[in-house]
Amino acid sequence: MVEIDPFDPQSTPVKRTALGRFKHENAALAETHDGRAVVYMGDDERGEFIYKFISRDKINHATPKANHDLLDHGTLYVARFDAGDSNPDHPKGQGQWIELTHGKNGIDTSSGFADQAEVLIHARLAASVVGATRMDRPEWIVVSPQDGQVYCTLTNNAKRGEDGQPVGGPNPREKNVYGQILRWRTDHDDHASLTFAWDLFVVAGNPTVHAGTAKAGSSNITPHNMFNSPDGLGFDKAGRLWILSDGDYSNAGDFAGMGNNQMLCADPATGEIRRFMVGPVGCEVTGISFSPDQKTLFVGIQHPGENGGSTFPEHLPNGKPRSSVMAITREDGGIVGA
Repeated sequence: MVEIDPFDPQSTPVKRTALGRFKHENAALAETHDGRAVVYMGDDERGEFIYKFISRDKINHATPKANHDLLDHGTLYVARFDAGDSNPDHPKGQGQWIELTHGKNGIDTSSGFADQAEVLIHARLAASVVGATRMDRPEWIVVSPQDGQVYCTLTNNAKRGEDGQPVGGPNPREKNVYGQILRWRTDHDDHASLTFAWDLFVVAGNPTVHAGTAKAGSSNITPHNMFNSPDGLGFDKAGRLWILSDGDYSNAGDFAGMGNNQMLCADPATGEIRRFMVGPVGCEVTGISFSPDQKTLFVGIQHPGENGGSTFPEHLPNGKPRSSVMAITREDGGIVGA
C-alpha cells in the first residue's frame, strides 16, 4: 500500500509496509473512539483474507503534516469468522480480529518468521498460521457514514469447496460464481474493538435461471436487479450504498438476463437494491466519487470492448473504445440517488 500527499507536489510516495504485503484492492479509513486511525483492507484473491490496521498514535486533525508517519506504527490484524447461524437467506454470526505480531499467536521462528518484517511481508502466511478465514476474493471495503458498519465485496470464488476452502459462514456457497457483500458491526461501535457481529447484506445470484436454489441469491435479489461479481463500493452522504460490478457479461448460462456490468444503489436499512446504470459491452464499472453537493456522480468505465463488440464512446476517430470517467447529473439538478 502506497501513500501520497496530493497537497505537496515535492513529496515522495511512501510504501506503508506496516499495512501488510498482499494483493491490496483498496483501503477504507475509520477512526477509533480514542482518535487512532484504522485501515480496513481486502486481499483480492481466491481463498485469501480481510485485514485491519490500528495505528499506535492518534490522528492530529489540526496539523495534517503531523500524521506523516501515522501508518508506519501500529498493529495489523486478520479476520476470523465463525460458522454463523446457517440462515439460507441472511446468514449472520460473530467474528474476531487476530493480531499478526511476531511472538504472538504462534507467529515466531518455529512457524518460519524471523521477525516482524517477515510477518508483514508474508502477511498471507502469517494469517494462515493464526487460522484466519479464507474468503471469496475480498475487494472493496467501505465504512458507512451513518452508523459505522463496514461492508466488503466478496466478488466470487469458483474454487470454494476445493483446496481446503470450507463452505459456510460468510462464504456459504461452493463454486461461487456470483459473489456476495459482507457486512460487520464492531462491538460498542468502536473500530478499536477486536470482536464484531457479521451478516451477509446481499448474496448475488440468478433467480430466473436458478429459482428455488442457493444460486438464486438472497431474497433482495430479483429478476429486475440481479448482478454478479460485486466489486466497487461507495457511500454517499445520505448513507445510500452504491454497488459496482466486474463480472461475467456473457448474458448466457448462469448469467442469462444479467447483461453487462452495472452500478446499483442499495438501502442498507431495508436491503432494497435498484439498478441505476448499465455499462457498455466488455467493461468493468469501477471507481465512484461524488461532488461535495452530491449533485454530480463520477464513475469509471474501464476497458470497454476488451473482447470486441463495443464502440464506447461513440464516433471516435479511430473507432476504438477507450476507458472513460463519466460525470452523471440529474436533469432537474437534484441530488443523485435521492
